[in-house]
Amino acid sequence: MARAISIAENGRGAVGTNPLVGAVVTSGKRVVAEGWHARYGGPHAEAIALARAGGKARGGTIYVSLEPCSHSGKTPPCTRMVIASGIKRVVYASPDPHERGAGARELHRTGMAMAGGLMEAESRQMNSEYFIRLRQGSPFVFLKLAMTMDGKIADYRGQSKWITSPLARKWTRALRSQVDAIMVGSGTVLADNPRLTAPAGGHQPIRVVVDSRAVTPVRSRLLKGGRSIIITTVSTPGKNARALRKAGAEVIAVRARNRLVDMGPALRALMKLGIGSLVCEGGARLAGSLLDAKLVNRMVVVMSPRLLGGTGSLSAIAGRDFPLASTKLLTELSVSRLGPDILVEGTVKGKGGR
Repeated sequence: MARAISIAENGRGAVGTNPLVGAVVTSGKRVVAEGWHARYGGPHAEAIALARAGGKARGGTIYVSLEPCSHSGKTPPCTRMVIASGIKRVVYASPDPHERGAGARELHRTGMAMAGGLMEAESRQMNSEYFIRLRQGSPFVFLKLAMTMDGKIADYRGQSKWITSPLARKWTRALRSQVDAIMVGSGTVLADNPRLTAPAGGHQPIRVVVDSRAVTPVRSRLLKGGRSIIITTVSTPGKNARALRKAGAEVIAVRARNRLVDMGPALRALMKLGIGSLVCEGGARLAGSLLDAKLVNRMVVVMSPRLLGGTGSLSAIAGRDFPLASTKLLTELSVSRLGPDILVEGTVKGKGGR
């Protein structure tokens, strides 16, 4: 089971709204095959492992890091494949809340030996994003901020390159390879014209721009190579949306809130497109919108030892003002170093105390 959980991690950043799953097939005390869910819409871990095992699976045991599925979606039910393979025993780590026990019940009805709960805590930790997005109905959101020690993301002229060190920027690019999409606001695109890429040779995230008026330039670097999505409002001028589609972008229109993109419907629309996790990298207004709507799950903050000060320099988070008693809290904190910078990670809780 430890091996099944370990190899499941190979699918991180590529399985979309699906969970990370690994499977190991044994015959007696010998491992005969293994597999993992590698990409959204592709075969599941059990299917891959059983195909590799072939006739050696008959009479054996399959260890799966999550309860096998019993429903048809983009792929056939894994339970049918397990039954057809001649496997005699199934051991799974964690129940799948999407299945509500249906997969285990179907296998049990055939007389197959079943065991659940082996290394469940480890499995649930690995798939924490999956469990959370099932519960909330929208992608798991990381909010990443790069700021000075006094909470600034740019000086009074709007200059932000570079607040953090090369090592911190390299770490950020690696983070992008672990999620389905990277999100920025149109202001970031207009100011920086970013590519929004992960390290070459690995998984490249979908580029998402929140742009209430669809003013993203058609020559933007993020529109070249790879998949790009522009989220705008239903009142966006049609010519703007048509120009972006002609440039190769997908354009999604949702309702507006205070003339800006309503982030709740926006994230649910991304979920329907198979985006299960994303990292938001800017700017301050978008960060504030996500936090105000309680849509941020995890904060990733890189703090430079610099101090900018002043009232003209830009703060990291805009949005609504809250009294101290209603501030949001970060829990499950971890603190580490990235060269000269400090990395703080934490889970966002809705309301804090005093």
